[in-house]
Amino acid sequence: MSIDKLLLERKSVRSFSPKHINKKIILELLNAAHLAPSAVNYQPWRFFVCSADEIKQRIRESYPRKWFESAPLYIVACADKSQSWKRASDNKDHGNIDVAIAVTHLILKATEMGIGTCWVCNFDANILKDALNLDNVLEPVAIIPIGYPSDNTSIETEQPKNRKSIEEFTEWM
Repeated sequence: MSIDKLLLERKSVRSFSPKHINKKIILELLNAAHLAPSAVNYQPWRFFVCSADEIKQRIRESYPRKWFESAPLYIVACADKSQSWKRASDNKDHGNIDVAIAVTHLILKATEMGIGTCWVCNFDANILKDALNLDNVLEPVAIIPIGYPSDNTSIETEQPKNRKSIEEFTEWM
């Protein structure tokens, strides 16, 4: 699939079938994430693959939305602040940026494979940290619900994406 087609087909899926995602597919998604670039190649990400019912219920408590409950699997992407690169001039931590790039790779790979995802960052971080028993150096960045789109959802884009024009976000200097 061309990159242009892939970028057009990627969308936020909010209705999943209960069909199981097998480990081979999950490993392909994680491989795409691990190929992502990161500041100084530090790769400060940790991914938690959550498919057990008990942990899924705890994750759902951090983002209590009805649509979110239909995902058969969640991947929680975290930045490891003890491993992330900090810019010397202002101590800017690039961990969240690096994780965002890796998650984008994962989501695009899922799209290529016909698997639905949605980027979720509107969660209660404290509930999620407690649910996953995260060390203080791990900061949750995103929850990615993953699954095959339900029968009433298509992975292909039905409508044009609502995006700002290039002129609205670009300055030529």
